[in-house]
Amino acid sequence: MLNDILSKLPASVRDPNLLVGVETGDDSAVYRINKDQAIVATTDFFMPIVDDPFDFGRIAATNALSDIYAVGGKPILALAIAGFPVNEMSEADIGKVLEGGAKVCTEAGIPIAGGHTVDSLEPIYGLAVVGIVHPDKIKRNSDGCADDVLILGKGLGVGILGAALNKDDLDSSAYKTLVETTTKLNSVGAELAQMPQVNALTDVTGFGLCGHLHEMCEGAGLSATLEWDKLPILENVKEYALKGYNTGAAIRNFESFKDFISIPNSFQQWQINLLMDPQTSGGLLVSCSPASVDSVLEVFYKSGFEQATAIGSLFDGGSKIIVK
Repeated sequence: MLNDILSKLPASVRDPNLLVGVETGDDSAVYRINKDQAIVATTDFFMPIVDDPFDFGRIAATNALSDIYAVGGKPILALAIAGFPVNEMSEADIGKVLEGGAKVCTEAGIPIAGGHTVDSLEPIYGLAVVGIVHPDKIKRNSDGCADDVLILGKGLGVGILGAALNKDDLDSSAYKTLVETTTKLNSVGAELAQMPQVNALTDVTGFGLCGHLHEMCEGAGLSATLEWDKLPILENVKEYALKGYNTGAAIRNFESFKDFISIPNSFQQWQINLLMDPQTSGGLLVSCSPASVDSVLEVFYKSGFEQATAIGSLFDGGSKIIVK
């Protein structure tokens, strides 16, 4: 639906210095300011996905910062975007949301340099983030090559755990898993951008693994295979997926991308749900040359991404995903 709406808008101003815009659905905009520097800009915000206000602030900030890393950039500052029901939400809880966001920005080594707040019916929090990248080191989602190996940096299942949380059926261990993965910064993206054999990069967020991989395939004019047995899955997720927990977003993702995806008839519904599961601050999805797989995985592992795994590959063809 969003693509249809955007397609009807007047054409924007053409600027040769806009190196990454809306054309391929990349995670951030990138604007060249000289031969050695480009500005990376993004914004992301949402309503609470957890009850704890401090964790909500951390999760929202981590998610916003991920878009800078997903094009190979380094963040330099952030502006807070916030809306709170000031007559219903306590000053202490508002402070905890902002504190959580500030903590993540401190971990990223950047200041929150300002922002904007409004009175709203529901809590909203996020960041507008500015970063920098060398124009020659930008990693777009559309530059994958045939025979590239696909590597995913984090486990899947955030949406399923969130659905269980919404029904008050998430135990403390699973909640810990949910918070740990959604507050782990994808700062490894800046290091991956320095590797010439990393051809394409994106992060897996609201469209789920198959949705974001389809964007990658469509941009490059390639198809992909996914190996189910190699997909990293967050701890506890299968238990809740088998209980039937799923999200409305996953259902919409399936309707949007089902014509481009070949899934074995033997798959159970929970497996299909996981392929479409929307992630919050999900893992980086890397397309790299076969010769560089070990080096890319080593970069992930030394940064604490223990579940980083090679999950498939790209091949010549027209934007199809074959799940095996």
